[in-house]
Amino acid sequence: MEIPCGLLTRSKKPVPLKSISVAVSIHEFVADVSATLDYKNEETDPVEAFFVFPMDEDSAVYSFQALVDGKRIVAEIQEKQQAQKDYENAISQGQQAFLLEQDSSSGDIFSCSVGNLPAGQKAAVTLSYVQELSLEADGAVRFVLPAILNPRYPLQGSAVACNITSEIPRVAGKELPYTFSVTANVCSAHGIEKVQSNCPLSPLQYLEDDKSVAQVSLAEGHHFDRDVEILVYYREVNTPSVSVELAQADAKPGSLMGDPAMMVSFYPSIPESQGEITGEFIFLMDRSGSMSSPVHSKGDGQLRIDSAKETLLLLLKSLPLGCFFNIYGFGSSFESFFPESVAYTQQSMEEAMKRVKDLRANLGGTEILEPLKNIYSKVCRPGYPRQLFVFTDGEVSNTRQVIAEVQRHNKDHRCFSFGIGEGASTSLIKGIARAAGGTAEFITGKDRMQPKALRSLKRALQPVVQDISLTWTLPPGLEATLLSPAPTLIFQGQRLIIYAQLKGTNTSKEAAGEVCLQYTLQGAGFQNTVPFCLDPKADDKLTIHRLAAKALIQTLDGNLEDGAEEKKKVVDISLQSGVISSHTAYIAINKELNQPIQGPLTRRDIPLPFPYLGAASFTHSLRGGRSPYRMLCCSAPPRDYSSPYPADGGELDDSDYVLCDSDSSTMLSPRDTSPPESPLLQLVSLQKADGSWELDEALASLLGVSVQTALAALPDQSKDIPYWATILAVLWMHKSSWDQREEWELLERKAVAWIQSQSDSSLGECIKAANALLKSSVDPAVFGL
Repeated sequence: MEIPCGLLTRSKKPVPLKSISVAVSIHEFVADVSATLDYKNEETDPVEAFFVFPMDEDSAVYSFQALVDGKRIVAEIQEKQQAQKDYENAISQGQQAFLLEQDSSSGDIFSCSVGNLPAGQKAAVTLSYVQELSLEADGAVRFVLPAILNPRYPLQGSAVACNITSEIPRVAGKELPYTFSVTANVCSAHGIEKVQSNCPLSPLQYLEDDKSVAQVSLAEGHHFDRDVEILVYYREVNTPSVSVELAQADAKPGSLMGDPAMMVSFYPSIPESQGEITGEFIFLMDRSGSMSSPVHSKGDGQLRIDSAKETLLLLLKSLPLGCFFNIYGFGSSFESFFPESVAYTQQSMEEAMKRVKDLRANLGGTEILEPLKNIYSKVCRPGYPRQLFVFTDGEVSNTRQVIAEVQRHNKDHRCFSFGIGEGASTSLIKGIARAAGGTAEFITGKDRMQPKALRSLKRALQPVVQDISLTWTLPPGLEATLLSPAPTLIFQGQRLIIYAQLKGTNTSKEAAGEVCLQYTLQGAGFQNTVPFCLDPKADDKLTIHRLAAKALIQTLDGNLEDGAEEKKKVVDISLQSGVISSHTAYIAINKELNQPIQGPLTRRDIPLPFPYLGAASFTHSLRGGRSPYRMLCCSAPPRDYSSPYPADGGELDDSDYVLCDSDSSTMLSPRDTSPPESPLLQLVSLQKADGSWELDEALASLLGVSVQTALAALPDQSKDIPYWATILAVLWMHKSSWDQREEWELLERKAVAWIQSQSDSSLGECIKAANALLKSSVDPAVFGL
């Protein structure tokens, strides 16, 4: 017998949504996406279908239309309140209407309403958007189609306690009553090397002999249990470029859409720094109940909290001497390791490491605003720039308030953010990084958190790039006006994209221009110059204009504090460009109906898949009834409900659960799933704050030798033992953990600096002896020889 539930996964109610089909066109590092939702009302009465779905925060939605009985109904964009009013009036009068809107509290949640779908009728609703694609460290262009929309944590006692995601029905991914398909066309003049995905794909088909065009599809059987990630590898990706797009034909010259628009892509050649800056490093770690879920949807990987703890240990060991640091944990409440940031010493590092190892995902819900306010209330130390690292699975309902708080303090710090697991809010993660001049990373699928966090730490340790400026060289009669914010920070290896409006007239099709990015680093001047042709190319989808409009809207929304003037600017840009915003919506009304639709209107909420949470997270935030999730309970008898694990010892999957109200009396206790430390992490744990190691039994065991054997191999017995131990540790990392080099690169840098501070003419001889002992062949150049 099934356990009674509030939102049943096995509901017998018909669901009018039958399929979602997505067509993606990826050209270089821009994606144009069309998603079609096919509906059919199989009930006897007309229905109103309500579908809430996630979308990447950087998506610029520019079109919405419906196809009913062969008739195409194109929506128009309006101010949101007017669109909502028109929609309600239409369905109350028996008219058929369609509404697409962005959630007011978060830029990555959208809803689609289909009002008055008559019995037996079909309707296909299509929305289109363009999106700038991120560039991964290995050169892959990354496209993500979000499928998981986690419930946003409802803040207790606040106006947003009841939010749009908390009322959505949830079902097991493989039980969704609608199908899902994705087809992607990829195009690049540089040639396509390969395409990879976290989901099964059909074989890659090249449509041109030079491999400049290819097509791939999502394989059948996708269970909607994860976001769809597609990684595209081009033969060349770091090529600066300028694209000029022709204006919209019927738009007024001088307006956003009435002038040509430019997209400039820079890859600044910032040299490797010879030194590191010191600073204050604050790590803000999500310890809400959902952090005890697996990092990826299959449920067989590392738990989010364990991955976060391992990452914190690596970050702690990688900090430079002379800095200050602190660690915060947050959930429904928050706590910090130290009342104030403390100097980074051997003693403070050891104390922090002990506390990191004891961290648990036991602080309830997800309330990030209060710990941020506490951090910002502490006075910044002169000469120690503040660097904030935020790790969260991004499930909050007050996203705009959080971003605004970060924005208010962006002159005092940089913020590096990390979204953990499927469904992390792109609006929150990207928004706080953008607000404080940092970078955003997402850890999903088989991704490891550690290399992405260490990459960001390397950026935080870079000396500040100063005096950044853009200079345009254009023919007489033309000028460029920035549409995106002027660059204020540049990181090594980072792509920089700028949008601009080309004003004025020039009749020569042979005209050319240049844009020059200039900056100084540690007193030296640098510049990147990109020449380009001024003959604009036509694009009926106005991709560059729409991406520029999205950048403008994000900038204005980030500064928005209920100001009427700023809101009016957002609405004006949105209406001009057709790019939806939090203050506008798309509305379509079928005005060709001969008579009003008769009968009682029944609302049907389209279910979404719930993410795999795993047994260890069953008690997510249930203390005090503060969970944004419904309680997960086993539904397949004859199982022992006192244990979340099957009697046969097998793994649970999402078909074993139904969703129950959070006040259910059934509480499941997780078993300890913390994995043993990896050899690399064990080695890292032994390193001292100054970068050195001691030669003890723990280190010798990792090296695969005894302490006595290691001591006997030391060529100069007068040398300090830590000197010899540190050389051995560095060589071991090169030999045994080369594939994880991003994770120990900063540790090695600190160790080598310590060795060089101790070294004399015997260093080469010691390296040779250490290579012989460990049966390795590491180049002495690693140590500066």
